[in-house]
Amino acid sequence: MVAEAIEPGITLIEEQEVTPERAASHLGSGSLQVYATPAMLAFIEGTCRKLIEPRLPAGQTTVGVQVHLRHLAPTPVGGRVRARAEVIEVEGGTIQFRVEVDDETERVGEAVHTRAVIDVERFLRRVQAKAERQS
Repeated sequence: MVAEAIEPGITLIEEQEVTPERAASHLGSGSLQVYATPAMLAFIEGTCRKLIEPRLPAGQTTVGVQVHLRHLAPTPVGGRVRARAEVIEVEGGTIQFRVEVDDETERVGEAVHTRAVIDVERFLRRVQAKAERQS
């Protein structure tokens, strides 16, 4: 069950620099020195995780299970981006977020992201069992 402290309307804003390591040319998603979609996705997921993890009981965490992402405009290396994540729905063991990503001049991304709340020990047992079957 999702912690009661997680409710629609809570928000978090995070910022980061678009470093060369976050460029499409570095990550392989493109050939240009601009903010890569995979970097934006990781930033979005991380911002959502940071918003809710402090509100979860000990022994629980979240994993990303779904994302709908629109990368709307380029941001050059050296620029800064800001993500604003908001919880929009809490249902059962899942939490849905709306995220807006802006650079210094315009909106560059929008996403709806869903995370599932999991029991860490149980999840790691499943991972270990799968690893043993694969070896």
